[in-house]
Amino acid sequence: MYKILKKRVLTPLVKEFVIEAPLVAKSAQPGQFVIVRHGPGGERIPLTIADFDRKAGTVTIVFQEVGKTTQDLGRLGPGEAIDDFVGPLGVPAELPEHGTVVCIGAGVGTAPVYPKAKAMHQAGVEVISIVGARSTDLLIMLDEMRAVSSKLYTTTVDGSEGFKGFESQLLEKLLNEGLAPDEVIVVGPIPAMAAAVKVTRPRGIKTWVSMNPIMVDGTGMCGACRLTVGGKTKFCCVDGPMFDGFEVDFDEAWRRSRQYLAQEKAAIEHAEQHRCRCGGERQ
Repeated sequence: MYKILKKRVLTPLVKEFVIEAPLVAKSAQPGQFVIVRHGPGGERIPLTIADFDRKAGTVTIVFQEVGKTTQDLGRLGPGEAIDDFVGPLGVPAELPEHGTVVCIGAGVGTAPVYPKAKAMHQAGVEVISIVGARSTDLLIMLDEMRAVSSKLYTTTVDGSEGFKGFESQLLEKLLNEGLAPDEVIVVGPIPAMAAAVKVTRPRGIKTWVSMNPIMVDGTGMCGACRLTVGGKTKFCCVDGPMFDGFEVDFDEAWRRSRQYLAQEKAAIEHAEQHRCRCGGERQ
């Protein structure tokens, strides 16, 4: 059992847990993830490591409540525990140790981009960050990103804070104004990452994306997380989750990410129908 030491509500649907997991914290690196499972017959879900503290033996995860499993997880609080917390999994991010890097966090993607920005900042890299969301109340981890960035820009689709528009649009504006980064790292929904790549590809700016496909075991055994990179099949869990954005087949990844929407909707509806007023499950 892995105890939840702290819980923070970042938005109504985005929660942050600090988990007591000393063995995971001991080996964790930016870019890696964990597989979490909770409750009898619980679903296994991949969650990026948003931060870690080796001395304290803690790992921080940030997740958005988008399905039954993450909704159930979001109801837990400090002092409660998660059944399984497996990791660190995946390939650590290949981060530069000099130069200038633009880090883009779209929506909840800000959480997984943060440890990369933090590591580069500590290594002396100039980090310029763009954090975006649909509106001001959905922007997350601004203080954390500001602390590891030489400049922090915000974008909102509705224009309620910062640049009005998408992260890729602000990136294009900054590049047109003379910004010349050595690399770009973008994490977020597939459309946001694909849009950023469309901006950087013509300019030849190396761009890394962090993919989060449907995943089951997280060790390369099931093949559920396959995607096409550079014309070849890759497994996100053992070959990623970070890939060269120029080589990712985003159209295929988008189609695969949506293939179980009907089942996910049915699971949520079934859970709500059986949930009593106190928040528990009817027997």
